Amino acid sequence: MGKRDVRKDRIRKKDVAKRVALLGIILYVFLLSIQLMSGSFKMFGRGFAESIIPFTTNPLVGLFIGILATSIVQSSSVTTSIIVGLAASGALTITNAIPIIMGANIGTSITSLMVSLAHITRKEEFRKAFEVATVHDFFNFIVVLVLLPLEVYFHILEKVALFMTQFFVGSNMHLQFTSPLSYIIKPVASFIQVSLLNNAIVVLIVSLILLFFSLKYFVDIIKPLAESKFKVLLEEHVFKTPLRSFSFGLILTIVVQSSSVTTSLLVPLAAVGILTLERLFPFVLGANVGTTFTALLASLVTGSPAGIAVAFVHILFNTFGAAIVYPFRKIPLGLSKWIAHLSFRYRVVPFVYVASAFYILPSFVIFVLH
Repeated sequence: MGKRDVRKDRIRKKDVAKRVALLGIILYVFLLSIQLMSGSFKMFGRGFAESIIPFTTNPLVGLFIGILATSIVQSSSVTTSIIVGLAASGALTITNAIPIIMGANIGTSITSLMVSLAHITRKEEFRKAFEVATVHDFFNFIVVLVLLPLEVYFHILEKVALFMTQFFVGSNMHLQFTSPLSYIIKPVASFIQVSLLNNAIVVLIVSLILLFFSLKYFVDIIKPLAESKFKVLLEEHVFKTPLRSFSFGLILTIVVQSSSVTTSLLVPLAAVGILTLERLFPFVLGANVGTTFTALLASLVTGSPAGIAVAFVHILFNTFGAAIVYPFRKIPLGLSKWIAHLSFRYRVVPFVYVASAFYILPSFVIFVLH
């Protein structure tokens, strides 16, 4: 190799290093925007969520309370932790908690939906992004249609959860685990929130600006990778098999302690064509199971049998749901592609879908039946 080739190789390596460093910065801003957005919604609605969750005995109302509360606070971990705490204190029965847990699983996908909307000015990217964002919804809708009636009439999840709880009660297991993101994201997010006087509206506006900014440059950087070795690496190793994809989603979400973050990361990767919906679906299922880890830790800290049982219900719902739906995965995949295609043609559709499914319909049902 001549001196000229050596020089070119060094320049190429420096260019790659710069791209990786820039990608790291953009990814940090992206995660920071999600943290700020979640924080602003928690300021809007955590008190509201805590006030409406305990007051229902109607399973249908409970389901929609879970959807609405989680859509407002943008975190199923927050909602389920509230439910665990209320169950542990006796303010909420296990039977009444279960439909709310189911609703929380649906509501948690609101973050990835909002991330996908940032692609709406680029139609083809948006179609792919919206597919990934909505497949989580349709998976949970189907699981609820199957398991909620069974639970109402036979209490299957409650009985299995109570059976499992007896092995943990009195074991003095007070496990604690803090997500690495808490150390690198939350201090900056807290500083920004305090600087903005903890004004929820201002924090939300800043978070959306950061989200659009980070996504624009994130896509610009990773788009050339769509036909590179990076795509091959993901397809042939990380997402090669459904089991590997599921395991990656499970472990990553346990570490991060937020399925909203892990599933939102998939949206830009799908938008630029690096990964397909079919390859990402098992990851979404794994993330769905991984997010139950937070509520389980919260329940073990309380030491309450009722709190632990509710946490196990959350695990069972997501695990059974994955086992039930995956053999029939063409249904949620087909539905997400259908609504993404519809949104591709009519840009009002995604806004109507998000507003109706997560805010208007739940509010209407709660108001009428509560």
